[in-house]
Amino acid sequence: MSKKLERIKADLNKARTKRAEWDQRIKELEQKYTEEENTEIHEVVHAFSLTPEELRELLQNRAAMVPNKGAEMAEQEAEHEEE
Repeated sequence: MSKKLERIKADLNKARTKRAEWDQRIKELEQKYTEEENTEIHEVVHAFSLTPEELRELLQNRAAMVPNKGAEMAEQEAEHEEE
């Protein structure tokens, strides 16, 4: 193999390693973001002393007030129930 090809191959391998590291970092940050977001939501719900049923009702009522949001929320709830 020529020196030029060896250098390109080495650079390619380094780039692939870096990409894998960044992919892992992105995955970790997305998970951390979701966990923090869920924590904040939980704290707000807890501060208002809402039961899950009361929260669902509150969100459904709120979604009904916003055009096109009611359908989106019903769709998301159906997807969530399927999981």
